[in-house]
Amino acid sequence: MKVTLLTGASSGIGEAWADRLAAEKHNLVLVARSESKLKELSTTLSHKYGVSVQYIAIDLSQPQADLRIVEETEKRKLTVACLINNAGIGTAGDFTQLNLANELGMMQLNMMAVVSLTHHYLKQMRERNSGTIINVASMAAFMPAPFMAAYAASKAFVKSFTEALAEENRPFNIRIMLLCPGATETKFFETANINESDKKALLGKANIQTPDMVADEAMKGMKSQKIVVISGLTNRIGVKLGALLPNSVIAKFIAKGARSTFQKGYSYV
Repeated sequence: MKVTLLTGASSGIGEAWADRLAAEKHNLVLVARSESKLKELSTTLSHKYGVSVQYIAIDLSQPQADLRIVEETEKRKLTVACLINNAGIGTAGDFTQLNLANELGMMQLNMMAVVSLTHHYLKQMRERNSGTIINVASMAAFMPAPFMAAYAASKAFVKSFTEALAEENRPFNIRIMLLCPGATETKFFETANINESDKKALLGKANIQTPDMVADEAMKGMKSQKIVVISGLTNRIGVKLGALLPNSVIAKFIAKGARSTFQKGYSYV
């Protein structure tokens, strides 16, 4: 059976995206950590839309998790026709004060898991001469982000990786797309231990989208021929304007708004 495999599916953008995919009759394999949430969502979507919805409860921030997913899909005799690498987490703060293990776990999830799952399923897609891979980055992929340094760098990696693979696989009838949401009202900030004050310092007056808005843009993007899909008109304009400025200027601007929050009590040289 052909399926769409969606990671980070139990809440936020992933949950909204799963609903829209099921509505368009995609058979799904949902991947996330929370088995209870996955089970409930799978039952809801299968009853609502009459499609097959399976799940794999696993923590993709752990090494070798990708191999377990591949083994599970093979055991179930599933053909992954569409892979959506949506799972991701972030951290924020003065880099020296952040927990190193958490930073490395974030990099494992945001980069290594994406590369591993893409490698496994892309090889199969090449053999079939068909398939779709969508990787989710962020607006942070377009610029350095002081006080979210490792997170922004991990998303810049996903952007570069995806754009390169899109061209590399053009002759093989494989669609590879990058989705870049901006600030979205999900559990991202809660998971990253970013309180409302820190959130305001990082985002300023940035336009915040809902998961439904991003999922709608993602579905439109899947039907287009675009390689890079940026969610939200304001974000698309922001990327174009940002391209006119040196990264050093952008970094200073972001740092100026966040420094008083994340480096209280420091004396600056």
